[in-house]
Amino acid sequence: MEARVTSEPKFNSVTNGGARIVVGDDDDEVLSPTDLSEMLAEGTKESHDRAENCQFVKDFLRGRIKRELFKRGTVALYFVYSAMEEEIEKNKDHPHIAPIYFPAELHRREALARDLEYFYGEDWESQISLSTGTKPYVDRIHEVGETDPVLLVAHSYTRYMGDLSGGQILKKVAQRALKLPSTGEGLNFYQFEGIHSHKGFKQLYRSRMNELELDTETKERIVDESNRAFGFNMMVFTELEEIGKTIKEEVQDAGLGHSHAEIMQGGDINKCPYYAAKMAVSGNPTYACQLAMMLLRHPPCQVALAAWVAVLAGFAAWYLL
Repeated sequence: MEARVTSEPKFNSVTNGGARIVVGDDDDEVLSPTDLSEMLAEGTKESHDRAENCQFVKDFLRGRIKRELFKRGTVALYFVYSAMEEEIEKNKDHPHIAPIYFPAELHRREALARDLEYFYGEDWESQISLSTGTKPYVDRIHEVGETDPVLLVAHSYTRYMGDLSGGQILKKVAQRALKLPSTGEGLNFYQFEGIHSHKGFKQLYRSRMNELELDTETKERIVDESNRAFGFNMMVFTELEEIGKTIKEEVQDAGLGHSHAEIMQGGDINKCPYYAAKMAVSGNPTYACQLAMMLLRHPPCQVALAAWVAVLAGFAAWYLL
């Protein structure tokens, strides 16, 4: 894999928050079971299974999301990313943080602030507060940042790599279901203007992470912390689900969820979520995509398939990176 920085001769200049990165994504990665990224994928499978069965997540991916819940979810993310990026900034020179320090490319706090201004108005800061379900997540991030910074690797990887994968599916679902402007207002969180190839950047990030000098025990602690991060996210989802039961608001029909046909527009097979999910699960991408296209020719199957595809693909792309 080839990586270069267009404004500085050395790539690690991005640790100072500046240069635009161009990443080649033509080369395949050669991974080992002892690589941290592989240990994370294997070690978080059970957490992944639990997360994909959260009702809030399943409803979201079907396009059944209430505007008020989306706003509150954005608030939760704002507090989580504010905490995470504050601690990453404090530890940016730590030997296990510096190699994966990409503030210009990844940091989401400012993008979330713009989204909150769109939803709540100029005085948005006076209208939001840290919820009971989000506080343990935020407190844990501050705790590891102050006492055990290497565990920030788990939180950073879990969140940012998810944003670059399944998060892009959520963006399309939210835009359609909530009828948000096509110009991107309210969805700045999902837009990574400094990254021109999501696939290439994820490969670069994984490579940097796998090159960290970590013993087996520390890698296992990072995996454990990633599972803990899953748990914190599920607490937020559960809280939103409970709040949703008290909100009387019309939701969009499930048919406004992420459609397979939309993803396949342009004929890019790599954008087919059914293909991506089945490739991750069964290793037979050709058959999987053919089956999906066959089912899509039958109108009665389209809505059900779109919902299933979105659920499976979103989490496969997010966590089985």
